[in-house]
Amino acid sequence: MTRALLIHPEFRVASFWNYRETCELVGAKYPAAPLGLCTVAAMLPKDWEVRLIDRNVEKWDPKVLDWADIVMMGGMLPQQLDALEMISEARKRGKVVVVGGPDATSSPHVYKEASHLVLGEAEVTLPKFLAEFAAGTAQPIYIDAAKANMHASPTPRFDLLKFDAYNHVGIQWCRGCPFLCEFCDIIELFGRVPRTKNHDQILAELQSLYDLGYRGHVDLVDDNFIGNKKLAKEFLPLLKVWLEERNWPFEFTTEASINLADDEELMQKMQDTGFFAVFVGIESPDEATLIAMKKKQNTGRSIAESIHTITKHGMWVNAGFILGCDGEKGSVAKGIIDCIEDTGIPVNMAGLMFALPSTQLTRRLRKEGRLHENYELATSTEGDQCTAGLNFDPLRPRADILRDYLKVIQVTYAPAAYFGRVRKVAKMMDSSKRRYKPSAHQLWKETKAFFKMVWKLGLKPSTGYQFFRTFLGTLLTNPSSIRYVGSLCALYIHFGPFSRFIVDRIGKSIAIAEQEDRVKGVPKPAPVVPAAHGHDHASPPAATAVETPGAVQV
Repeated sequence: MTRALLIHPEFRVASFWNYRETCELVGAKYPAAPLGLCTVAAMLPKDWEVRLIDRNVEKWDPKVLDWADIVMMGGMLPQQLDALEMISEARKRGKVVVVGGPDATSSPHVYKEASHLVLGEAEVTLPKFLAEFAAGTAQPIYIDAAKANMHASPTPRFDLLKFDAYNHVGIQWCRGCPFLCEFCDIIELFGRVPRTKNHDQILAELQSLYDLGYRGHVDLVDDNFIGNKKLAKEFLPLLKVWLEERNWPFEFTTEASINLADDEELMQKMQDTGFFAVFVGIESPDEATLIAMKKKQNTGRSIAESIHTITKHGMWVNAGFILGCDGEKGSVAKGIIDCIEDTGIPVNMAGLMFALPSTQLTRRLRKEGRLHENYELATSTEGDQCTAGLNFDPLRPRADILRDYLKVIQVTYAPAAYFGRVRKVAKMMDSSKRRYKPSAHQLWKETKAFFKMVWKLGLKPSTGYQFFRTFLGTLLTNPSSIRYVGSLCALYIHFGPFSRFIVDRIGKSIAIAEQEDRVKGVPKPAPVVPAAHGHDHASPPAATAVETPGAVQV
């Protein structure tokens, strides 16, 4: 019998999405479970013994490597540092190490110490590796650009998970996105033609979770849930019936493009099925910048009105913004701050443009001679794109971009501004049709979490007034949304300190960039004091993706 150890590497650096402090409120250790490795486990031979170790939630014991005959792992760029250490440790113990996943597929040379690289979509390349491994003829690299038939993707081995360790569990219905954003690697890795599992498959995955006793938050980790609107509209009523028959055991989040706001029928069906949050990539409020980055689906519309429309259908919106784009013609801080305030989105992942391997942006920057050496390597001193972006020479002075970014973070994550936006959501969000009812166990966890939240937010001078005004105001005006408003409040336990981390890091980066500008003779602009946003007791700057693995890979 072959013994396979599947290792999910740690997200070691500070990250916008790794809201561990918020997870701890409900006794969890990490936001998302490793869906990719659970799916890989389901593709392994039935006579193999399989163990899964998630280094984000479990204490590591190197002796577990002695148990294994083969070690398999994979992940994304923020997991790269830990993955490389795990590969080295396993190889020193003489283990066969198999690596795949988005980062290895994009930068295979980084993982040269592995015994075998199984790249691309696992449904395509893994079967060939397994057959040749069994025959003793396995090759160093398996790569195939073919796109997987999603109907052949198995139900993930959810039984390998410790559910209590996670804030939510993910499933995947669709891969690919129909749009053409220059900076995005989704369309490069998974294509522009959305591919979906059939309805019975996804219901079988939910049934597996249900039978294992899981209840609560399920994240559809799709690159764009509405990439194929027609199929989404066909699927949601079937999902609703399935939920009704089981007394509504789950509620959902996902990622979608902003054109969701254009489809009343689709929003209504998502609301009826229990979707309560959606991530939308806004990137920039400036149409010229959007056109330059090939994100035309966001143009020709009022972004604020689109976001408000989605919120009114019972789904709060998380959003992404990017600074450092080539289309920027001057300071962009005020435009982004105004957009964040006008939309009322509490959770905004404002980050610095990052040239990912295998994207149109990276190919263009390389051709223009602007891409930095080793641009694809993770660093041990930075976080995600919030602090480690601009791995190329931007068209605007780097110090100017960083000053804009610093201003955006300082203003939008000040307590008054953040909780002010939560109150806007509380006024707009219609949760009256919500059918999901937490179990007694979940209610007990949430009750304990509330008192922990009071301790961490309500009793602190910097956040107490804003927290109680938001929470008690929602109880009086929109009590059906109180659980979700509570979640947004709880996320500040992470975003407050993380925003201060960003401010510290970016402040140091500005000093370095200004020194470089002085060498180049670039004049330093006059300081600009940002206008205050939010209201009531504004103070200086001081949960729900998630692993979003895209394709399921080794």
